[in-house]
Amino acid sequence: MARREIAPEVFLAGLPVFKALDAATLARLAAATTRLTLKRGETLFRKGDPASGMYVVVYGEIKLIASTPARGRRLAGIVGPGQSLGEPVMFLERPALVDAQAAGDALLLHLPKQAVFDEIERNPKFARRMIAGLSQRIESLVRELDRQALGSGRERFIAYLLRHGRGNPGPFVVRLPVAKAELASQLNLTAEHFSRLLHELAQAGLLSIEARQITVPDRARLEGAAHRR
Repeated sequence: MARREIAPEVFLAGLPVFKALDAATLARLAAATTRLTLKRGETLFRKGDPASGMYVVVYGEIKLIASTPARGRRLAGIVGPGQSLGEPVMFLERPALVDAQAAGDALLLHLPKQAVFDEIERNPKFARRMIAGLSQRIESLVRELDRQALGSGRERFIAYLLRHGRGNPGPFVVRLPVAKAELASQLNLTAEHFSRLLHELAQAGLLSIEARQITVPDRARLEGAAHRR
């Protein structure tokens, strides 16, 4: 079924960084906005590309892929509907630090950096919201570093499932947004170690796996298994 088209100003108005802005501000930002449609696997930008502005995901998911000589390519994060990317390097006016690639079909809105800078100069409320959004991004990165410091791969993976289970007290389902090998790299695990973890947890009856869908029958049991060897 075809997705219903949403006017840029209507979509922007529902996002935290743009919420409660007046109609004139939203109209100016929407007028500068460009729609970008990506197919699965298409690249939004590459590491080293100049920062042209910020992006907001309407639907789909964008994978952020970091690469270093020591560790090779690894999944650094996923940006989903209603989230944005590109602001940090846009404000620093530096090249992109990661590759950004569509995990599936996606639609994004691109706001050119000059339009964002002009609105910040014009509108203190918008400037404060941009600062708040970047502050939340920093807080999320600190939390992610804390999670990466967990003692074992088992703990990191179980923490990932519990986090994406949205607090459901009973059974819940988590659909992996990327291939298992990519998720393993995000959790700082080898593909082999991750596969072994899945097998062990499934054998213990703590989860079941069907393609990218993981079903957890008992949240409390999974929580209790986090520190078990």
